[in-house]
Amino acid sequence: MTGTLSEPAAEPAAGPGLSLHVTKGHGTENDFVLLDDRRGELDLSAALVRALTDRHAGVGGDGVIRLIESSRLPEGAAVLAADPSARWFMDYRNADGSVAEMCGNGVRVFAAYLEQLGLWDPFGGELAVGTRAGVRWVRRIRAASRPVAAMPEEKDGPWYAVDMGPWSLPGGDRAVEAGYDAEVAVVGLAEVRPALGVDVGNPHTVLALAGLAELEAADLTRAPAVVPVPPRGTNVELVVPLGEETGPDGVAVGRLRMRVHERGVGETRSCGTGACAAALAVRAWAGDGAPDVWLVDVPGGTVRVSVLPGGHVELAGPAVLVADADVVLAALGR
Repeated sequence: MTGTLSEPAAEPAAGPGLSLHVTKGHGTENDFVLLDDRRGELDLSAALVRALTDRHAGVGGDGVIRLIESSRLPEGAAVLAADPSARWFMDYRNADGSVAEMCGNGVRVFAAYLEQLGLWDPFGGELAVGTRAGVRWVRRIRAASRPVAAMPEEKDGPWYAVDMGPWSLPGGDRAVEAGYDAEVAVVGLAEVRPALGVDVGNPHTVLALAGLAELEAADLTRAPAVVPVPPRGTNVELVVPLGEETGPDGVAVGRLRMRVHERGVGETRSCGTGACAAALAVRAWAGDGAPDVWLVDVPGGTVRVSVLPGGHVELAGPAVLVADADVVLAALGR
């Protein structure tokens, strides 16, 4: 069920050609500009997205998240057909203005945003979020529910856990047996590397490196070259497996470190769907007996990935809202 507080009257996201009220938030330093446009009154053009996410002349962010009622977007019709409780749609745009299917860190930040606006009571039930990759369910959990004692203390308040929905390995059993279904060339690394495609509602290509020195040597200021070229583009994750730990309950927990180049953005401090893809790829490479729970260390912090029954995967981590601001549209050239 979705818990909902009484809804306050919404103001238009944009004033009469003067300003735009925004909120800045991040999930493990994957940062976003959030807009309350629940009635769909804002023309969210690619140019406006690029201006808002500009780190020198705008607010700055890896993307823009617009809050809008699912009923006000064509993509929302499918969401509401699947789950009528998914009233709110997370309309996500990459920093270059392109539309993206999903964002794992963004869903958590979106949930925290709805909580701040009084549109979701986390104590009243889970939140159904509409996305272009389908409905995503979110629940708030305590950061103290860390799966391993060695996990660093979180200073960002509560965590949010998201059922990220179904995942798949597009290359199928043949790719799992071979260990790869693509090749990736990364600036700063000497050889072309084999990589495994993973779909988590959006496309990913994961390659394993020999150690942390290689991870640091990779230059992600330029997009890695992936062959075959994915039809929708792809996020590329570079991972170093770090072995396993034992949680307080005696269950094995895998750990890995990751960097990511996001399509339409560049290197980011974190990527939620990328963390899921990385954990799923390493788990596939490890074979039978591999852990179902993984801690993924990214430059912006640590998230937890859990393989769920029924072919789903869960992502858990912090979400932080850091500022509210009124952006002068004329200063953005709008």
